[in-house]
Amino acid sequence: MPTPDAITSEARFFLEPGHPRQRQYEALRAYFVEGLPSPEAARRFGYTAGSFRVLCHKFRQGALGAFFRDLLRGPQVQAKKDPARPLIIALRKQNLSIYDIQDALGQQGHALSLTAIHEVLRAEGFARLPRRRDEERPQRPRPARAAVADVRQFHLAPRRFATALGGLFVFVPWLVRLDLEGLVATAELPGTRMIPAAQAVRATLALKLTSTERKSHIMDLVFDEGLALWTGLNIPPKTTFLSQYSSRLGPRRLAALLDGWVQALRGQGVLPGQSFNLDFHSIPYFGADEFVEKHYVSRRSRRQKSVLVFLAQDADTRVLCYCDADLRKGEEAEQVLAFVRFWTRQTGQPPPHLVFDSQLTTYRKLAALTAQGITFITLRRRTPKLLREMALHPRSAWRTVELDVPQRLYRTPKVIDQQVRLREYGKAPLRQLLIKDLGHEQPTVLLTNDAHATPSALIIRYARRMLIENGLADAVNFLHLDALSSAVALNISFDVLLTTIATGLYRLLALKLRGFERAQPRQIWRRFLKSPAHIAVTPTEVVVELPRRAHNPILIASGLLDEPTTVPWWNGRQLRFEIP
Repeated sequence: MPTPDAITSEARFFLEPGHPRQRQYEALRAYFVEGLPSPEAARRFGYTAGSFRVLCHKFRQGALGAFFRDLLRGPQVQAKKDPARPLIIALRKQNLSIYDIQDALGQQGHALSLTAIHEVLRAEGFARLPRRRDEERPQRPRPARAAVADVRQFHLAPRRFATALGGLFVFVPWLVRLDLEGLVATAELPGTRMIPAAQAVRATLALKLTSTERKSHIMDLVFDEGLALWTGLNIPPKTTFLSQYSSRLGPRRLAALLDGWVQALRGQGVLPGQSFNLDFHSIPYFGADEFVEKHYVSRRSRRQKSVLVFLAQDADTRVLCYCDADLRKGEEAEQVLAFVRFWTRQTGQPPPHLVFDSQLTTYRKLAALTAQGITFITLRRRTPKLLREMALHPRSAWRTVELDVPQRLYRTPKVIDQQVRLREYGKAPLRQLLIKDLGHEQPTVLLTNDAHATPSALIIRYARRMLIENGLADAVNFLHLDALSSAVALNISFDVLLTTIATGLYRLLALKLRGFERAQPRQIWRRFLKSPAHIAVTPTEVVVELPRRAHNPILIASGLLDEPTTVPWWNGRQLRFEIP
């Protein structure tokens, strides 16, 4: 081994290989051919003793393969591009686009992608073509262009046609009965001479009721005469209108529409208002707006850009009766009192009973609820200190209670019912229930100012708070509350309000269907409403002929299809249903 000073650059190439594959070769050669001991060969070429033994083992097993291979040269011609290159150049000289060139090549047996054609043209030095007018393009089949939505062109001439959304007409009697058109006028929602406010709201509401995921998907329905008739226009509004219209709606007008909608529901007796479930929901945002704040998104178990929405649901009928999507960080705790003010304005008295999660508000706000005579049930966070205190309770302190819920798996939890004082709540004590054996790994801690209800009644009532979470899940999956990545920018407050109205309409319908009173909107839509229909327009009425379906007897027995309904936006014509 020459000294380091005597090593030439040529010798250094072999003694200090730079490429990993050459280093393996030289190390194995020194060991197997020159007889260098394994530890010294490993040290010379920068291996540990163990890794070099593994390298020798792989070499013996043939796992390293050949060190020197004959590299196979790839094809020197492009089998598809080169034969078509002269034809591509000739077609481009005729000012044909790459789409036109692709069609022409396909007719002559050259199947090339648009990318391949673009690469050939770029290699030959061709620039991009300027945008052409429609009359300059080659004559070939193109998407049909729908007419412009204009209420002045809406007509009810006698005719007969088919629609893919026949079940949507079942909601028309409810829209007339609740006077949605009058509510829109009272809220002073904007409109145009071509598309008045009532028609604009019905068009967007129809997308919610039919579970149309993106607002841009209305382009799939612009030729559906049934949807146009339902809306009260000659054709449904197109994508751009929905985006532009929602941007004109401010919080004052939307709040006025919500007020009117809740009053209309109360007039139908579907908001008894004895108890309410409250919750937040974070709608994920996938855009690049730097002013959108981050909130915790439970479906993804992380904080990300999102819009925070506050919702209230009537516990008895499961109707969403309040929504607010105009929230910023730091305003969460105030929302429970905002709902109290809203309900007091609606009924003249505060809501009697509220149920919500532990992080919805603060202890100081709980004291404000008690001061107004409002009963509440909430959870208390399981802090390490609280868990230690619960662990110190003797076994005899826990009392077994039985939950009168036959379908529940855990029906006999153990409870400690006690009084606690919380500094921010004030001097008055709060009732605290420590609950275990309820199906959770850690004990559950309930806080309430209800001094009279039994522990089992409190546990069952808080468990029913899951109804709002189930309703939110259906609003996300069926009504597409989280579909904010759409190419159409829609006012989020307007979208949430439409979701609230749609859930109310589905609840009104479900309460009339025997056996489906607790069904979710997606179940009602699939079993009763998702069907085509034939529509006959006559001088006096509009007849919707629904097809035969397995659940039609339940729909008929509900009485929803019996009485003809005079529809104001159909110039007083009556709606009548027929089922063969």
